[in-house]
Amino acid sequence: MDCGARARNLRRLLAPASVAVIGGGLAAEVIRQSERAGYRGELWPVHPRRATVGGRRCHRSVDDLPAAPDAAFIAVNAEASVAVVAQLAKRGAGGAVCYASGFAECGAAGKKRQARLVAAAADMALVGPNCYGVLNYVDGAALWPDQHGGGAVDTGVAIISQSGNLSLTFSMQQRALPIAYLIAAGNQAALQLPHFVHALLDDRRVKAIGLHFEGVGDARALAAAAMAALKRKVPLVALKSGASKLGARAALSHTSALSGRDELYDSFFRRFGIARVHSVPQFLEALKFLFVHGALPDASAASISCSGGEAAAVADLAEELHINLPPLSDAQQKKLSAVLGPRVALANPLDYHTYIWGDPDAQQRCFAAVCDGAQAVTLKVMDFPRADRCDDRAWRLTCGAFTKAAAESKTRGAVTAVLPETMPPDIRRQLLADNIAPMQGLEECLRAIRAAADIHRAQERVDRTVNITGARVDDCDGDVTVPEAETTVLDLWQSRTALAAAGLTFPPGKLCNAGDAAAAAVEIGFPVAVKAVAADLAHKTEAGAVRLNLQSESEVAAAVAAMAGLSERFVVEAMAPAPLAELLLGARNDSVFGPALTIAGGGVWAEQRRDAVSLLLPAGAAEVADAIAGLAMAPVLQGARGGPAADWDALVAAALAVAAFAEQHAARLVELDVNPLFALPRGAVAVDALLRLRTKP
Repeated sequence: MDCGARARNLRRLLAPASVAVIGGGLAAEVIRQSERAGYRGELWPVHPRRATVGGRRCHRSVDDLPAAPDAAFIAVNAEASVAVVAQLAKRGAGGAVCYASGFAECGAAGKKRQARLVAAAADMALVGPNCYGVLNYVDGAALWPDQHGGGAVDTGVAIISQSGNLSLTFSMQQRALPIAYLIAAGNQAALQLPHFVHALLDDRRVKAIGLHFEGVGDARALAAAAMAALKRKVPLVALKSGASKLGARAALSHTSALSGRDELYDSFFRRFGIARVHSVPQFLEALKFLFVHGALPDASAASISCSGGEAAAVADLAEELHINLPPLSDAQQKKLSAVLGPRVALANPLDYHTYIWGDPDAQQRCFAAVCDGAQAVTLKVMDFPRADRCDDRAWRLTCGAFTKAAAESKTRGAVTAVLPETMPPDIRRQLLADNIAPMQGLEECLRAIRAAADIHRAQERVDRTVNITGARVDDCDGDVTVPEAETTVLDLWQSRTALAAAGLTFPPGKLCNAGDAAAAAVEIGFPVAVKAVAADLAHKTEAGAVRLNLQSESEVAAAVAAMAGLSERFVVEAMAPAPLAELLLGARNDSVFGPALTIAGGGVWAEQRRDAVSLLLPAGAAEVADAIAGLAMAPVLQGARGGPAADWDALVAAALAVAAFAEQHAARLVELDVNPLFALPRGAVAVDALLRLRTKP
């Protein structure tokens, strides 16, 4: 397969000069939708028995077409689709949408049929199977067998979705979001999300790209596409659906509980500047904001409303989302005082009351003063009254005053309704034309601002961003459960020996039998800890397999005797100094993302507090330091309330040592747990470790 040829063919399919439509009733619908969309290219129906389809003369076969089509829509059954795809590929077609189901989504037989379909396509761009198709609203091409809600646009966003029905829903949105392309990708047998992203980046009319998916097959490929988008400054927004799954069902460590698949997606999105959202409204509103304003230089905003309740709601959401609300400058306060008088408290968010309601000139001066601040975007919060029962002329004057103020101040502006249904369609369209983001939903608006700032930060660091190790799977999000019979659990001594070789620091210690334990303690120096060593002692405290702060030979002998039923081997090690805090360092090998590092609050609270962050590997020192700084326990490590600070460099070095081991042993790694890691004023010491590896790579 020639990747370059397939990429060129995908561009032919997305903006075709000729379309072949194979089938009966659904093919006729594709023709109707193409005509409705204003398609000006050639439309060639193909049917072996009918004289016409969709009012156009039929060709008997693909071989009878006047030329190789740029695109084809195949609306026949699954088995027949394989044969038609082969004919189109032989003819030199650019690409095809395979509508039929009955492929990999239907079990083993369907997977075999899908493999034959992909082989038949060769270098042709194949969309699907089991999909709705492609809508191109900028060129008027509709490879789509159903009605849809979109219309012609000059520029817009692109949406790629695995779901046909949700794609249809996206097309029906009433949020003034200009959609340039809508692609329902289905099974993604030959073309996956990264292929579509790369192709859409070549179209300057696409200002942002939305991705809706359940899982990623080739994480490295999507990461490369995301980095290309960052360099082109085309924002990506992701709506990830589907329940997360843990990489190992029979998890022995805390790590597998703390770093499930969904946490790894979060890590992936953060690194590669993909804004993650969690609902369809957030998805559409983020795309709309990014279409209008693109990425923001920082997460800062000013808010204007004539309601204290709205101002408080903005302040609460801004604090939750870490959006800065810069205070008003002296110059701004002076201008506002001149307009609003002494009874209005001047602050950001601004509640300007109703003293100037209905006075567009005064409103414009008020809004202009706020727009002149240091914020990245200025919000005007307002909900229009119901048009069927109320007079909204005053609201329209207010909206116009804000538009003029934003234009004169050259600020990024957004008019934001608390409720999505309270912004009239004509107002949405006019605001969009005036380069003001018409945002429907206060929370959605502020989340879009946060996303736009995060994307900008990723754009700024893209040249320093490295791809992940990754792990290719064939089922788009298959989580590989490793049977316990195929794994080996290393005991404490084996685990600490392996990790010490990678650079992790442990207390001085010796492996010995019961009779040698007391002598080993004398050699190491009191106080000591004694731990029973066996592969089945994953959690030693619960099993009674550890004794701490032993001060004499007799105490060591008594401890060993008490643990005699647990093991015949023991580790005697020096007691580590009392820590400032305990951390957990863990790693696992994910079937999609490859090796991943987890950093969390450690000790007995590792799972209860769930203060954790996961990083995909490789990860640099700066990324690790940022992750530690992002923990809820970070103030303790930084010396809260005048206390001593932890050795930050040592903590980072310890995490990097675990990461290095995970990368080096990725083929065998199932789970790794260092818990706890003692954070000290000087150094960082691991006092327990667990490793589970595949018996064979």
